[in-house]
Amino acid sequence: MIIRRKLLAHQVAAFLAPWFVIVCFGLPQKVVEKHEASGLLLSADTSRHTITVSCNEIPGHMEAMVMTFAVKDPKWPEGLKPGVKVAFTLIVEKGGAFAEGMRVIPFESLELDPTEARRLKLLENATSAKPPSADVLPVGAAVPNFRLIDQLEHAITLSDFYGKVVALTFIYTRCPLPDYCVRLSNNFGILQRRFEDRMGTDLVLLTVVIDPVHDKPDALKEYARTWNANVRSWHFLTGSAEEIQQLCRRFDMSYYPDEALFVHSFHTVLIGRSGRLVANLEGNSFTSQQLGDLVQTVLAERD
Repeated sequence: MIIRRKLLAHQVAAFLAPWFVIVCFGLPQKVVEKHEASGLLLSADTSRHTITVSCNEIPGHMEAMVMTFAVKDPKWPEGLKPGVKVAFTLIVEKGGAFAEGMRVIPFESLELDPTEARRLKLLENATSAKPPSADVLPVGAAVPNFRLIDQLEHAITLSDFYGKVVALTFIYTRCPLPDYCVRLSNNFGILQRRFEDRMGTDLVLLTVVIDPVHDKPDALKEYARTWNANVRSWHFLTGSAEEIQQLCRRFDMSYYPDEALFVHSFHTVLIGRSGRLVANLEGNSFTSQQLGDLVQTVLAERD
């Protein structure tokens, strides 16, 4: 009898074991869909292994939107900083979704100006005793104070905006190409409309010109009118050639005169409330919506 009872107990345990696993750990998740996804990284939480991305549209699956995903890669990808473009495979399961195969997409332009500017900068790095890249600020560094003149000929310093989020970009007013300076200014125009109730009190826009010889305050005043810029919260800044060059080098911004035009790279910078560099977006391939989503994320954070 004792032997039979033991055999019966083993049989019952063997029968119940799979159900115990299912109850305790759940049914194995089945992959339902896989999608190639990309977007602008808004934040990355290494402790929770999650990312928040302003995603591009995935046709047939979802519209462009802000999403947070768990990252299942065993090794956390290098170079994940707010403002970089990322690509990944979106795995959709019955219980949720996660990202795998995370990678940073470096900016590559098929247009002449950024590519030529990069080539000239490499040449300058190779021939200069102190290359411009030596002055470039890393994300998280405190941004040194600077002083320039705006379109109303008022002195503007970065320290004026301590406690606010600052977005900064570089243009020259005579730039004729719609995908260059015009796009960068249009991005700021859209930011001004999207965050209208926070402009000046919580968010400030700074557009620095790289052609101070021609872009005097009067020219900047006229250019500001083109974008309906609020003079209290969107400043178009100029200064001496030396001051502009020094500021540009801090953000890896390169520009070179080329007859009547300028060969230049593209950079849009976000500075946090404590004056630290939050993001340095290279290029012009992100959308104004994605830039706004990144600004929204920075505004929601407290240094």
